[in-house]
Amino acid sequence: MDIDEAVWAAQGWERLAAGVGRRRLPGWDATTGLVVGDKAVLLYDTGSTLAEGVAIRAQAEAITGGRRVTHIALGHPHFDHVLGTAAFAGAEVFGAVGTDELLGSARTRGELYEDAVRHGADERAAAEAAEALVAPRHTVTGEWTLDLGGRQVLLANLGPAHSGHDLAVFVPGERETVFCGDLVEESGEPQAGPDAAGARWPDALDRLLALGGEDALYVPGHGAVVDAAFVRRQRDELARRFGVS
Repeated sequence: MDIDEAVWAAQGWERLAAGVGRRRLPGWDATTGLVVGDKAVLLYDTGSTLAEGVAIRAQAEAITGGRRVTHIALGHPHFDHVLGTAAFAGAEVFGAVGTDELLGSARTRGELYEDAVRHGADERAAAEAAEALVAPRHTVTGEWTLDLGGRQVLLANLGPAHSGHDLAVFVPGERETVFCGDLVEESGEPQAGPDAAGARWPDALDRLLALGGEDALYVPGHGAVVDAAFVRRQRDELARRFGVS
């Protein structure tokens, strides 16, 4: 299903391919992505607050002519990528294996609230989103092919790397689109928090490149769309940073 570029642009989104687009969200420059099939609509990451999730939902419905988001893939369990999920009632939520238990715990809700506030989020908005946090119902151990109607997308568990639970989405087309999450960052240095597995990160990017190929569009968790050469350079920089080959 194709959607005119002007329709994407009217909502502040960037068209990447037929039925595929993304938006760089304000605040932390996190990316959210949309993949539209004939029967289903997939959203990649949901923003940092419930209000942001509601705004993304409204934009997605405007882009798709009133269709609702039916599936959500969470790239990794950090506040700026997951706290808007509760705004999408009824959506089937996917995450890397272990994300369900992590996001289902009171401890994680507290940690995400604290992390959001530490990075400048409004305390009330962060508390509301953390309290309503939605854990994935479906977990991906290796790869999962999802049929959206007229197109199939591949969900791939590539972590631990940037976090303990990294999930990328591969969208076939004339030029494949790869939603990388924070496995790849363009607008700043890749961030490695306490849940990162730095020694395994370069290998995750090797796998990302093997699945996406040389001609794919790679959509980072933060920043502009990049190519395979950029991902390979970042892979080599991370290998030097963490002392692995």
